[in-house]
Amino acid sequence: MEFISQSGRVDKVLQQHLKTTRNQVEHFIKEGNIKVDGKVVTKCGYKLKGGEKIEYDIKKAEQKKEYKIDFDVEKLYEDEDILIINKPPFLTVHPALSVKEPTLVDWLKKEDISLSTISGKERHGIVHRIDKQTSGALVIAKNNEAHLALSKQLEDKSMGRYYLAIIDTPLKDNIIVEKSIARNRKNRLKMAIDEKGRVAKSAFLKLTTSKTEKSELIAAKLFTGRTHQIRVHLNAISRHILGDDLYGFKSKEGKIKRVMLHAYIIYLVHPRNNKRIVVKAPLLDDFREVLEKKFIMERVYEKIDVDYIIHSFDTIF
Repeated sequence: MEFISQSGRVDKVLQQHLKTTRNQVEHFIKEGNIKVDGKVVTKCGYKLKGGEKIEYDIKKAEQKKEYKIDFDVEKLYEDEDILIINKPPFLTVHPALSVKEPTLVDWLKKEDISLSTISGKERHGIVHRIDKQTSGALVIAKNNEAHLALSKQLEDKSMGRYYLAIIDTPLKDNIIVEKSIARNRKNRLKMAIDEKGRVAKSAFLKLTTSKTEKSELIAAKLFTGRTHQIRVHLNAISRHILGDDLYGFKSKEGKIKRVMLHAYIIYLVHPRNNKRIVVKAPLLDDFREVLEKKFIMERVYEKIDVDYIIHSFDTIF
């Protein structure tokens, strides 16, 4: 129980007070976890006048259920400092107030893998992330020294990933999209092109068109790391990833169950020996099944050769 003298919307006040994300605060409020002057408040827009008695139980809200970990995650590379995994789709990377199922961090702890602690108890080992529906390569830091080194590489771009995506309409040509991104003002679940947003730059490489030439397999490389960056930049040039109904692609129900985006190649400098590491995350079954149905696989395998993709980006962009 606390007295909060600040006035304004309760969600914004609590976000500042609890130092967490707006999305987590919204779930916190809607689940009835706060009282204002003894009354439960479930509306995020409730106005505080200032000086009200605020009661909340953050420990209760954060209390995790004992989830059964009934899945496994493919390990691509592991040593005493880092672990690189092939994240399956629909697996959330780390716990949050809004997450009601086991996460990658839960699996890492179940496997008794040593993890860095820099990012806090809910994000042990997590240096970077990918969206829930996106699959592919993700690096985990096993100790704080490795975590610091990898975080620095994210900043100076010596660590990065190449993605594969299946889009609804072929690109006219290989292209770089450089448009700033911010939270969508009308839909908080989405991001949008906004000149007042954060600088964002993506490169897209044509690989091969489908049998009908209506869709295309492309590769993407990010020069910045904004939320939904690939999806937003493709939407800006009137292209959409198959399965991505949030940004415009409408698939028939049951046909494509998730965004066809896969973090295919990850590269980094090993934090201990300074050697460059390049690791490929094999295509997962659902992604490969869409390719087999729509594309000539002989062409696909030729174009998704690791050396071919890296060389193409190095020479074209």
